[in-house]
Amino acid sequence: MKKISILVPIYNEKNTIETILKKIHEAPIPKGYDYEIVCVDDASKDGTESWLKKYKNDRVSIYYKEKNEGKGAAIQTAISKATGDIMIIQDADLEYDPNEYPRLLDPIIKGHADVVYGSRLMGGSGPQRVLFYWHSVGNRLLTTLSNMLTNINLTDMETCYKVFTKQAISGINIQSKRFGLEPEITAKFAKKKLRMYEIPISYYGRDYSEGKKIGWKDGVSAIWCIIKFNWFSK
Repeated sequence: MKKISILVPIYNEKNTIETILKKIHEAPIPKGYDYEIVCVDDASKDGTESWLKKYKNDRVSIYYKEKNEGKGAAIQTAISKATGDIMIIQDADLEYDPNEYPRLLDPIIKGHADVVYGSRLMGGSGPQRVLFYWHSVGNRLLTTLSNMLTNINLTDMETCYKVFTKQAISGINIQSKRFGLEPEITAKFAKKKLRMYEIPISYYGRDYSEGKKIGWKDGVSAIWCIIKFNWFSK
């Protein structure tokens, strides 16, 4: 039986980790597929690690980093441990709904795609929490810059929901430790000339008082990563 690996980078998510794992377990998995959940705790300091060490489930593997390095580093670890034929990146913060898995997986399972992005900006998918205007502007600008250099027409390069086959990610060495993961992996998928699709998704965003972590410095870093991984990296 084929397997789906759900990759969950975690940092200081004690208030959401139990709920997101429950939601993943309850998510509809396509017929003919098994699944595993690969969690990587990025040296949480809020009690998340203690909770995870008490959590037991045969489908869940949990790895602990000795020091905080960032989402990109956590995803590197998760990919190296995953055994699935298809991989899904799933943040632990409840902004993205695992019930969308069947729609995200469908183009790959049908043989049309190697990579699928879940777009928050295509419209027509479901609820979208109204939040920060300048975040949305920044996201569109970063996506536009990325598209100009990759020559692909994504609407939401920065989305968490990136789904890809094991073969698609094979040979890609992720260098970014933090949120530079998003433009880096996009540039490297484009360079491999993989078949990429987008699917509209709902988005339950949170604000900084609720634990949102990405900030303007990550946006500046993303600009450099877009240029670096399109022009100066294989």
